[in-house]
Amino acid sequence: MSKPVTIFGAQWCPDCRRAKKLFGQYQIPYVWVPIDKDPKAMEEAQSVAGGDRRIPVIVFEDGSVLVEPSSAELKVKLGIIDRASKPFYDVIVVGGGPAGLTAAIYTGRDALSTLIIEEAGLGGQTGLTQVIDNFPGFEKGISGEEFAERLSRQAERFGAEALQGERAANIRRDGQYLVVTSVNNREYIGRSVLIATGSSFRKLNLPGEPELTGSHIHYCATCDGPLYRDKSVLVIGGGNSGFEEGLFLSTIASDVTIVEYEKEAKASKMLQMKVSMRSNMHVFCNHAVTEFVATGKLLTAVKVQDRETGEVKEWEPDGVFVFIGLSPNTDYLPDTIEKDDWGFVKTDRTLETTLKGVFSAGDVRSGSTKQAVSAAGEGTTAALMIRQYLQSIGEAGEHHAIERDITASEIR
Repeated sequence: MSKPVTIFGAQWCPDCRRAKKLFGQYQIPYVWVPIDKDPKAMEEAQSVAGGDRRIPVIVFEDGSVLVEPSSAELKVKLGIIDRASKPFYDVIVVGGGPAGLTAAIYTGRDALSTLIIEEAGLGGQTGLTQVIDNFPGFEKGISGEEFAERLSRQAERFGAEALQGERAANIRRDGQYLVVTSVNNREYIGRSVLIATGSSFRKLNLPGEPELTGSHIHYCATCDGPLYRDKSVLVIGGGNSGFEEGLFLSTIASDVTIVEYEKEAKASKMLQMKVSMRSNMHVFCNHAVTEFVATGKLLTAVKVQDRETGEVKEWEPDGVFVFIGLSPNTDYLPDTIEKDDWGFVKTDRTLETTLKGVFSAGDVRSGSTKQAVSAAGEGTTAALMIRQYLQSIGEAGEHHAIERDITASEIR
């Protein structure tokens, strides 16, 4: 008799909750092993993952292991194939963060059939944020997870259909139609498309980083911070993200050091004041991290250069969290959609891209402010512009295009 699927995780981990929700949604039995309540379970999970400290660690019946998989990866592994309920949509939203979900709320209210295609979980990066306290209307703040759930429910209430665990591979125009191709070799067809795939945390690309990513180098404090309870951590990046995540880590770790490349931290004055009031937090500006010294998947030291004196120091934190900016999730977009020098999508004043009928909003758009509230605002604007665009091209007649499976060679 084969062993059931085993999930090593913790209740504080948003990716673990997402994985459990997916297993429950498709009624797939599993065994839950909470590593936060059993030190031996944590050691076993790390051993099974080959030294990787990310969670969840999922061990399947055939003995294979996935570490912190996306919903798309999980569905492929489990053989789950979701289908869109309609053959054709007025609006296809690629990306389910604040921009995409807000746009879907508005297009749904306008009775436009709307499909949201999201690779991971609805809510985007906001779902991984510990607390959002600068979004208007939430005077006491709101957890990122709850905020994401509220947005998702609201979009669904207005008729938007969400297809999670599906990753876009291409967008192209086919006559009067726009076609979104997925990595699972399926096509979704509509009259308009909104690109709202957001961005990902940027990496340093320093020696030792690839070997230590997941074991001692992380990019999400909410996801991996609790692994460093009563330990020392280094936060790289002196902007708002670095200070916000550093403050969160200071409630878990014994000591938090923030290092900033420039002469002055870029975080808001309020955040800097909060950090200065924490006795277990320290900030070093005008310092450059130059190397992570690794022995296998173990972090031995972090080399840091004082940019004023040139002195190279070796610090020995237990873990490192990197917050140095964002890279756009645009690798799937064709050349017909113009991007700026950093890879963000260019748009005109109506938020339309260089491919007619395709719009863009939120963090992925060139010139956006990379804030949840502005992403929601851009989602609203994009929805209104899409409505005007659809009115300008007239009502479509009979739509005979259907979703179909395609071959890999057709993806361009």
